[in-house]
Amino acid sequence: MASPAALQRSPTSSSSSPLHRLSTFKNPSSSSAAASPPPPSSLLDSFAKDPILSPFLSPSFSSTSFSSAALSSGSPASTAEHLLQAIRQLDSQLRSHVLSNHPLLLTQLSSLNNAEVSLSALRSSISSLQSSLRRVRSELSEPHNSVLSKTIQLSNLHKTSELLSHSIRAIRLSKKLRDLMATAEAEPEKLDLAKAAQLHNDILTMCEEYDLGGIDVVDEELNSVREIGSRLRSEAMKVLERGMEGLNQAEVGTGLQVFYNLGELRGTVEQLVNKYKGMGVKSVSVALDMKAISAGGGGGGFGPGGIRGSGTPQIGGSGKAREALWHRMGSYMDQLHSIMVAIWHLQRVLSKKRDPFTHVLLLDEVIKEGEPMLTDRVWEALVKAFATQMKSAFTASSFVKEIFTNGYPKLFSMVENLLERISSDTAVKGVLPAITSEGKDQMVAAIETFQTAFLASCLSRLSDLVNSVFPVSSRGSVPSKDQISRILSRIQEEIEAVQLDARLTLLVLREISKVLLLIAQRAEYQISTGPEARQVSGPATPAQVKNFALCQHLQEIHTRVTSMVAGLPTIAADILSASLGAIYGVACDSVTSLFQAMVDRLESCILQIHDQNFSALGMDAAMDNNASPYMEELQKCILHFRREFLSRLLPSSANATTAGIETICMRLVRSMASRVLILFIRHASLVRPLSESGKLRMARDMAELELAVGQNLFPVEQLGAPYRALRAFRPLIFLETSQLGASPLLQDLPPSVILHHLYSRGPEELQSPLQRSKLTHLQYSLWLDSQGEDQIWKGIKATLDDYAAKVRARGDKEFSPVYPLMLRLGLSMSETTPASQKS
Repeated sequence: MASPAALQRSPTSSSSSPLHRLSTFKNPSSSSAAASPPPPSSLLDSFAKDPILSPFLSPSFSSTSFSSAALSSGSPASTAEHLLQAIRQLDSQLRSHVLSNHPLLLTQLSSLNNAEVSLSALRSSISSLQSSLRRVRSELSEPHNSVLSKTIQLSNLHKTSELLSHSIRAIRLSKKLRDLMATAEAEPEKLDLAKAAQLHNDILTMCEEYDLGGIDVVDEELNSVREIGSRLRSEAMKVLERGMEGLNQAEVGTGLQVFYNLGELRGTVEQLVNKYKGMGVKSVSVALDMKAISAGGGGGGFGPGGIRGSGTPQIGGSGKAREALWHRMGSYMDQLHSIMVAIWHLQRVLSKKRDPFTHVLLLDEVIKEGEPMLTDRVWEALVKAFATQMKSAFTASSFVKEIFTNGYPKLFSMVENLLERISSDTAVKGVLPAITSEGKDQMVAAIETFQTAFLASCLSRLSDLVNSVFPVSSRGSVPSKDQISRILSRIQEEIEAVQLDARLTLLVLREISKVLLLIAQRAEYQISTGPEARQVSGPATPAQVKNFALCQHLQEIHTRVTSMVAGLPTIAADILSASLGAIYGVACDSVTSLFQAMVDRLESCILQIHDQNFSALGMDAAMDNNASPYMEELQKCILHFRREFLSRLLPSSANATTAGIETICMRLVRSMASRVLILFIRHASLVRPLSESGKLRMARDMAELELAVGQNLFPVEQLGAPYRALRAFRPLIFLETSQLGASPLLQDLPPSVILHHLYSRGPEELQSPLQRSKLTHLQYSLWLDSQGEDQIWKGIKATLDDYAAKVRARGDKEFSPVYPLMLRLGLSMSETTPASQKS
């Protein structure tokens, strides 16, 4: 038991205070006297409530901090006394707890003594067991050693027996192989290479599997077998290469079987593939060896035909060097063809031949899953080498670049012929082709640099020629016919140079399309505009003459280029359609303003018909055979236009017209002639009133108009609907109103013309749309141009409704005969009017 002083000197517990540990003690007797010390739990509870003792129950109790607090409190003696009292209570509590648990402590001490006795007995038993084991070991060691020795002896005898057996078999196989080779020396044609290779492989496999090396007699046989193996490989390779060169499946199959039996099939095929790869890579280097080309061209390194260090031939040798280069390229293409066909033939035999004993497909032994085919490997290497050499030649040798750029069609033709030959020679049903479509594209892409340069050169040649013919600095100059012919000849030469290849032709046509757009742009810049270009009253001005020449030149270009591509596929015309359309549009623009001005001029003459008196009565008016003044003026304008303008435009178009091709000017003249007839019919139908003598006069004017247009502008018989309408309107005006409804002439006339003419037969109070809207004849004509027949009928219907309202307002019950006729014709014609005219 610790003294109170010792308790005061005890250090702070790391886990809990000494008082706190008392809580684990149990009171063994709950029936002790009342004078006995209180139980530990109640004692600790009282300590916890005591302000002096409660810090001792805290896990973080510090004696230093407690001592300092007690000294600073002012009553350290009372604190010490209080602590001594608490220690006495704890001492009494501990003594009572030990005494109450005394029997239990004695029982535990007895158990420890029993455990020590048992442990001593166990040690004795273990010692006895070890002694027994030593005795057994000494009795069994001798028989075991004897059995082990006999077992090793038997194993060695068995191994020796097997070694002798395999050695004898190997020697027998070796003798059989030597006999087979000896027989072949006497009769080489009877040599069975596959059988000999199988024997060779069996011998080597046996020696390696059973470790027969080191046996003198076997080693001697192995030396002989290895010599025979070298001979077999040599003979089999000769047969294999001969079969690949001659495309002999039997020989290739024999060679492959030999190497399969030798166990060297995959390595041999890899060797062959690498050999042919090297041949192809070397051949393209030889083909582009400019020093060799120079020497072969008939001169030394710096003599005639020699090549300078930059790759440019000496003066006088470029022709020979060019021929030598093309010849070497042809030889290179032949070499590529031979290589690919040979590799394809090897692959074909591999894919068909199986080992006769194991039935293993030889191709599966050479190409594992996921690996590329032999032809793909070789072609990839050849294309890569070719592309590298082409790129190097383009950048390093100006001579080769010039030849292959200018002669790209020939180079491309060589490549195309190579691909076609390989495809045709390897097109066998059930066998993969030598080259896939992707492989062909790779080969073509290898010379794409020269293609780009060739197309750029083509565009440059044509653009330079166009720039010289249409200089930007000189707007007033007009190209001559010879200059235009040179442009067309150059375009034709570019097309003819590539016409044998459809793909290249389309590429060149795209460049030609750019040139045609350039021509259209330059020609549009040359067109003269302004009043001088539009006047039609005087002689042709220089500006108009220049526009005429531009129109004729552009028409010539359009016609000639169209004929050049006439025999090509439709896609060729599609490529040039936009540029030819631009040429055509600029050609039209150069003279359209003139024709429009002339149409306006002729319409102004026709408008004078409304100033004439067509309502005159009497025989004098009917017997007057002279044309109306407006018609005379119209004839003079047409004749003047013919002499001053059309005479300059139409002669160049005569040849095209006879060939059945309508030129731009002919189309514009035809359009103008049709427009004149349409305008005349329109305004003639608007004449009101119209007497019988006025009808005769109008009929004469129609005849004069038909004659003037037919003789000076365009054959009226070829104008179609406008001419039929003019021919129908002349007899129509003489029909009685009652006859109009059933007349077949109505089919050739627009509904609006018939209805407008009927106003001339109606009463004054039946106003025309012109009168109702209070428009001039020109304004009404423009409105008619912008409207369809259904809209025109709506305007006419409004005037008929107004007329009917006036009649009903007067109380009259009868209408003019033209009223029901106009209603009936208008309704029936509007129902049959095509939807395109109503929109």
